[in-house]
Amino acid sequence: MMIQRPSFQRMTAADVRAMCWLSKQPRAARWARAARLVSRLGDGPLYVVLVALVWTLLDGIGTVFAQAAAIAYVIEVPAFMLLKNLIRRPRPADSVEALNAFIKPADRFSFPSGHTAAASVMATLICVFFPALAPMAVMFALMVGASRVLLGVHYPTDILAGATLGISSTLSALWVLGSV
Repeated sequence: MMIQRPSFQRMTAADVRAMCWLSKQPRAARWARAARLVSRLGDGPLYVVLVALVWTLLDGIGTVFAQAAAIAYVIEVPAFMLLKNLIRRPRPADSVEALNAFIKPADRFSFPSGHTAAASVMATLICVFFPALAPMAVMFALMVGASRVLLGVHYPTDILAGATLGISSTLSALWVLGSV
């Protein structure tokens, strides 16, 4: 059963208003088509390729980067799954008749966004290890989160929670490695 605290209900009401406003925009379907591509990039294989490239091409820092990524995802993925199954917040289209999803999500629950959490892990790692690439990494993570809202499978606060989870998982991994 979904958590029914008053603060969570207020948050959901604000999310529903935002989602309804977004879905009524004249270009919503066009945005969703573009969002599909960005969302696909956030599925996960890109992160494996990036970590493998950094690890292979950059001695020293590449190994620490790969270790930090592995630890961060070992923290993020179980935490994401636990939160999703504990909170059990229905997807927007499953709880609000006026909303439609432009894709079929992998599971029934929306809080937090796993795509955003994973993108935030990678963006945080890039910000720490390669600061010159930080603007591009942050923009990518923001685009992944926005794509999930535009596709109608997440509320805005799911994205915020996913970003928070990804960043905190990465900072924890860096702490474990003694890199922060």
